[in-house]
This record gives sequence, C-alpha cells and structure tokens, in this order.
Amino acid sequence: MTILVWFGRMGVALGLLAGAACSSGDDDYTPRPKGFNRIDLPPHRYRPLGPGHPYSFEVSRYAKVLRDSSYLAQPDWLNVYYPQLHANVQITYTNAERNRQLYNKMMEDARKLTGKHQIKATSIEERILKTPNGLRASVFELEGEVPSQFQFYTTDSTKHFFRAALYFRTATQNDSLAPVIEYVKYDMLRMLNSLKYTK
Repeated sequence: MTILVWFGRMGVALGLLAGAACSSGDDDYTPRPKGFNRIDLPPHRYRPLGPGHPYSFEVSRYAKVLRDSSYLAQPDWLNVYYPQLHANVQITYTNAERNRQLYNKMMEDARKLTGKHQIKATSIEERILKTPNGLRASVFELEGEVPSQFQFYTTDSTKHFFRAALYFRTATQNDSLAPVIEYVKYDMLRMLNSLKYTK
C-alpha cells in the first residue's frame, strides 16, 4: 500500500467520523413560528366630518373620507379609509322618512349582513348602546377569520338609518391584525358617540 492510498483512506474515514459526530447530537431542528409584522399605531386624533351630509361625526385625522363609488352606492354612502392600515369603514345611510316598509327592510338587511359572517365567525356578540346624543345603536363584535370584525347600526326610529362596518383590504389573518382592529374600533366608537343627524 502506498502512502498516498493510505492517506486517502484515512481522509475518507476521518470525514465519515466527523459527519457522524455532527449528526449524532440530541438537538432536533425546529422551525421558528412565523412572526407578526410590527405595526406602529399613531395616537388617536380627530376632526369634524365636514358639511354636505345629512349626518356629522368626528373622524380620524389619519383617514381619508371618500364617496362610495360602487354601482349600488347611494348619495350619502362613504368610505373612511386608513391608507397606512389598509382598513376601511364602510358607511351606508338611508333616509326612511314616512316609509315604514323601507325602514323595516334596512333593519332586516343590517342583521342579514352581520349574519352572513356566521360561517366563519367563532362568535358574534351584540350590545345595545345609547349614545350621548340620544341615539340607540346595535353594536356587533365578531371573532374568527371574518371579513368584518366590528360593525354597528343606529337609527332614530323615524327617519335616519346609519350603518358602519369595518373591512380590511389585506389577506393578513385577524390574529396579526388584532392591534389595528382595536385601534379602528376605538375610532368607530368615537364616530358613533359623536354622530348627529343634520337634516
């Protein structure tokens, strides 16, 4: 056996021993869980909605108020859009004065829209609130992978019907959106508690 062949065999043997030593440890590799993106939320600041609507309320300074441009939209429907958060509060309003049938339909539609989330919702909690301006409101909090996590409707029982629902324009799961959901819910409650009808 030549010295070169002997060194070659020894190199292979040492390589196998080193590989066995490295793989014989008790440490199993476990992938780390997927982390959530860090979301920096600004302090809550508000401004008046502005004229030109049959209602008024305080709206976040970080949101854009846009007219609803969908084909079903009525003149006083709005979107309160948060560009940095990809959140949208869809506002619908109907004047049901002297039309009890229309008023009843709006009530039924609001409940149907909330009920559609039952397929994915793990819970739907309804609370009845009375605002500082004397309006009665039904507030819905939804949990689970639902498209709308918070919504409310309010009416003066004779003329005005106002509904707001939170949606996100992102595929991010609700667990990771939890801080943003709470942030916008706070703004929506401010909207509700400052809501007044102007016409």
